[in-house]
Order: sequence, then structure tokens, then C-alpha cells
Amino acid sequence: MFSMKLLPGLLGAALVALSAQASAVNLLQAYDLALQHDPAFRAAQFTNEAGKENRILGRAGLLPSVSASHGANKVDNLTESAGRTLRDERYISRSTTVQVRQPLFAMDALARYRQGVAQTSYAAAQFESQEQTVILRVAEAYFDALFQADQVALARAEREVFAEQRSVNNRLFEKGEGTKTDMLETQSRLDLAEAALIEAQNTLGSALDTLAGIVGGQVDTLTQLQPGFRVEQKDVLGYDRWKETALARNPDIQALQFNVQISTEEIKRQRAGHYPRLDAVATYNRGISDTTNTVNQDIKTQSIGFQLNIPIYSGGAITASTRQAAANKGRALAELETQISRTLVELRRQYTLTESSVPRIDALIKAVDSAKLLVTATEQSIKGGVRINLDLLNAQRQLSIAQRDLAQARYGYMLASLRLKAAAGTLGRDDVRLLAAYFQ
Repeated sequence: MFSMKLLPGLLGAALVALSAQASAVNLLQAYDLALQHDPAFRAAQFTNEAGKENRILGRAGLLPSVSASHGANKVDNLTESAGRTLRDERYISRSTTVQVRQPLFAMDALARYRQGVAQTSYAAAQFESQEQTVILRVAEAYFDALFQADQVALARAEREVFAEQRSVNNRLFEKGEGTKTDMLETQSRLDLAEAALIEAQNTLGSALDTLAGIVGGQVDTLTQLQPGFRVEQKDVLGYDRWKETALARNPDIQALQFNVQISTEEIKRQRAGHYPRLDAVATYNRGISDTTNTVNQDIKTQSIGFQLNIPIYSGGAITASTRQAAANKGRALAELETQISRTLVELRRQYTLTESSVPRIDALIKAVDSAKLLVTATEQSIKGGVRINLDLLNAQRQLSIAQRDLAQARYGYMLASLRLKAAAGTLGRDDVRLLAAYFQ
């Protein structure tokens, strides 16, 4: 009788065979590759670079502006009176003007500067969110590919077990010790295992293609999770500490807080349309033959002074724009409240998942051990005539399901721990490095 004790060995050999095809890519390497090649992350980088300029654009309105103009015209001046030509001149007229303007009191420019600072901070918070998102995208694709590779290895090992069991049944039947029913039962399980292996291989290919699209190149093999992986300990911080951290550091919440600031400054900027504006203006002008009365004269003029502009009426546009900006701020506040609620729900969900994963993984490890013992015991019972072939097949299937659930629980725990830190706004490269240490 073929022993199910060989199943772990077959599973390990299948995993080694997969790993031997090419140098394996670990989780940290996949993350580094994604930072270079992931198109979504590169788009976020360009968006952040563009957002940095908002602070400078806003500051520009508070700084001096310098303008210069120069003109040259060919003049043909003919002056006649009572049929007589009094003047017939042809000359080149030139005019050069340089002006410096410095805002002294400009409420709209001040609001625009503060708005630009908030817009830059908004872009930085969004980029930080994207940095965390790319970690999650890499981890999700990486763990999914690993899980599917485990399923391929498990399906292949299961197929080999059923194939060997079929050989045993055939030999027993030829000796008159087995039954046709045993042969059919095993053949049915073998056919199902063949179909499951094909499906698992197709799913693995899709998972690897997804990962390849993120890291920017084809990935053939991945490092495997160390055997016997266990969660070291449960979280010691407590949900309330995680909640405080999330409210203070979650980049999505921070981005919408900056968006509220942007909306607030927009109200001030629009309302500033009612306020006067005071500028200091310095002008230098040089004119050569600038007019018909200054032909062949080079006149230089310098002036410095103040210019006060007082808005009186603009058809109600300023009032309407202010009301519109106020409505947009209300929307920004509502979006912030929604994001806070969404973040806390996600935080609670991932915290609960990480906490429950600790006893669940331990229970599944025990379930796998128990399933192995059940297979061995069923084999012995068949020899003693207490159990039948179908009992062994069911025990083998139970072991496969327990091993699958254990792998899924382990990857699920690691993903939940990353998502928990992402919701709290603390997820970074060090977290990827720590997780990568569990793979070899």
C-alpha cells in the first residue's frame, strides 16, 4: 500500500523543482523593481513632482515682477498746411521701458501663496499614499503567485499519490485481493486531480503575469515561505493606539485635510476681490525720437511710486465665486469625514484579521498534523480490514485541503499585517524587508 507519508516529500520536491528553474525573486527585490518599473507608481512620481511647483507658483504672487518692452518704428512724417509742406521727415522711433512692481497689500496673492503650500502638501500626502499602495500591490501579487505555486505543487503531489494508489489497486485486483470499485474510485480521484493540476497551472500563469506587469519583467520563480512559519506573537499595541496613529499619520486622511485648507484659502482668494490692492511701482523709460515733437531727442525718464487699485463692482462675480468656493469647502469637509470613517473601518477589519490569524494558523498547523496521522491510521485500518479504499481517498483529500487552508491563512496574515500598517500610515520599506526575511 502506498504511504501518504510520502506526500510532504513530493510536495517539497515539487516546490524545489519550481525554484530550480531560475534564480528566485524575493519580496524585497520585487518591491525595488516595482519602484522602478510600475507604471502606476511612475505616474504618481510625476504627479508629485508637478505638485511641488504649486508652492513656488503661489509664492510668485508675493514677489516682485519685472517687465521690459522695446519698440522700434520707421516713421514717415509729412505735415502740410494750405497746400504747403511744412515738414517732411523720415526717422526711426525707439522706445524702451522697464517696470518693477512689488505687491504691498494683496490679499488674493497671500491667499494664493497659502493655497500653493497646501497644494504641495496635498500632492506629497497623495504620493505617500501611492508609496504604500505599491507595497500592497506588490505583496498581493507576490503572495497570490506564491499561493498559486503552492497549489500547483500540491495538485501535482496529490496526482502522484492517486496515480500510485491506482497502481496499488490494480495490483491488488490482479491478485484477487482488490475490487473493481476501489479501482474506479481511485481513477475518479486521479482524473479530478489531473484537472485540478491543469487549472492550478493556468491560475499560476495569470498570477505571475500580474506580478510581471508590476515589476516590469517576467518572473519565473519566487522565494518560498520558510517551512513551519508561525506568527510569533499577537499585537501588543491595542486597537486604540493603532487608531490614534491612523488619525495622525494616514496619508489619505492627511491629503483631504490639506484639501480642506486649499478650499479655505480659495474662499479667501475669491473674497479678496472686494479688497483694494496696493503696489510699489518703479519705471524706467527711454525714448529716442519717441514723438514728432522729440525727433532726434534721447529722453530718459525714471519714476517710483505707489499704485492703488480699488474694485467697485464686477457684476456680482466675486460674491458668486465666494459662495461657490464655500460650497466646495463643504464638500471637502464631507469627503474628509467619509475618508476617516472608511479608514477606521479598514483599520478595525485588518486589526481583527491579524489578531484572529494567530490562533487560526496554530489551529491549521494542528489540523495538517492530524490529517497526516489520519492518513497513516486509515492505511493501517485498511490492512486490518476495518476501513476501505474510499476512506483513504477521503483522508488524503482532507490533508490536501488542510495544507491549502494553512498556506492561505499564512499569506492572508502577512497581507493583513501590511494593510493594517497602511491604514495606520506607517507602512514602509522596513516592513517589506522584515517580511522578506521569512522567505528563502
